[in-house]
Amino acid sequence: MSIDPEPPEEAAGHVTAALEESGRLPDKQSFEELNTQVRQLPVDQRLLDAVVAISADMDPRTVLQHIVEAAADLISARYGALGVLGDSGDIVDLITVGVDDEKLRAASGLPQGHGLLRGLIAECEPLRVDEIAADPRSVGFPPDHPVMTTLLGVPLTVRDTLYGTLYVADKHDGTPFSEEDQALLTALASAASVSIENARLYERLRRTAENFQRRLLPTLPDLSPLSVEGAYQPASDLPRLGGDWYDALLLPDGATCVVIGDVTGHDVEAAPLMGQIRNMLRALAYDHGGPPGLIVSRLDHALTMFDDPPTATLVCGRIEEGRDGYTFRWSNAGHLPPLLIGADGDTEYLAPTQHGIPVGIDPSIPRFTHEHPLPPGSTLLLFTDGLVERRNQDIDTGLTALAAHAARLATAPPPQLCADLVTGHDQAFDDDVALLALRIPNSMSPAA
Repeated sequence: MSIDPEPPEEAAGHVTAALEESGRLPDKQSFEELNTQVRQLPVDQRLLDAVVAISADMDPRTVLQHIVEAAADLISARYGALGVLGDSGDIVDLITVGVDDEKLRAASGLPQGHGLLRGLIAECEPLRVDEIAADPRSVGFPPDHPVMTTLLGVPLTVRDTLYGTLYVADKHDGTPFSEEDQALLTALASAASVSIENARLYERLRRTAENFQRRLLPTLPDLSPLSVEGAYQPASDLPRLGGDWYDALLLPDGATCVVIGDVTGHDVEAAPLMGQIRNMLRALAYDHGGPPGLIVSRLDHALTMFDDPPTATLVCGRIEEGRDGYTFRWSNAGHLPPLLIGADGDTEYLAPTQHGIPVGIDPSIPRFTHEHPLPPGSTLLLFTDGLVERRNQDIDTGLTALAAHAARLATAPPPQLCADLVTGHDQAFDDDVALLALRIPNSMSPAA
């Protein structure tokens, strides 16, 4: 089925609209360069589809793969590749279509940038070759590399710097590449440079946000004879700051204070507020003491000093050692219940009827303190809702799955338990995850 070309002015407008709809807006100069090239072409729907396809993701590696696939599809080529250049000008990464990446690397390694590719890199101009074997610049193909007949390549520049080369080989119909093919691939490369830059900026922002978030989390102390481990896993698809946190500290009376919490919101304010609430709660627990319900109530009143009090769900608890063993005393402010994992694999959510509401809403409401024994060898797991919430799944299903997963890890050391819980999932987390695991010793301390 053929598609009639659109008038250049309409096509350019559609390219711009497609990029705007995707939410990946390039800078003004890039837009002008792209639109200038598009207006010079008999652009059809295939180019528009290709531009949208390469703008549909923000993961850098996925973007590069989309670019190669779009190029091969747009030009109707059997093979396509994108070679990423390092600082030295050598190809340091290769993304292909039509050829198995791993088999190609195992057989011949990365292209060395000799021959035709060296000319493309050095001249930074489009390259069209009707017969590779007859071209004097060709140095042939490595062993086990598919033999290709025709080649079309264009430079890929990002912010006026050569980022790599985009090239295709051998059209499906066996004809040489045309000037129109070259113009289409050049236009696609212009749009691709915008997508690459946006993906790089997005990845940089994601890493910065994750590093900032991790720096706000505490370094857990030695709580021997308890074993403790905390973990934080950001939502994998968004570079945002969140309000999830965990904490554990040794109190003056010898008890261990544990906290898990989640400040409402995911923006630049949530993370600093989380730090403030965490420090306030630390001070209240360490300096003033008392049962967890009283500590949470004091926090509720302390939050009234804010002009716009933040809200947060949390569990604040004490692990105490007595003559009869360890006991967990805690107060829940609208948070998901802790999970107790027995050494034998039995699991139980500690969910009393007096659940409480998040802090920061009404300081006049009473806060309750609950208690439950912690058997020898058991593990107490505190976690935020990102661990069990999924799109199109009710939270009870997530809680049931977590209990089953944790039961299989009942005897795993806390570091392994936390690592498996945040990595042993078939799908990415929709929200940030914080969790805190504490293992109760198998025997009592001599002093007890």
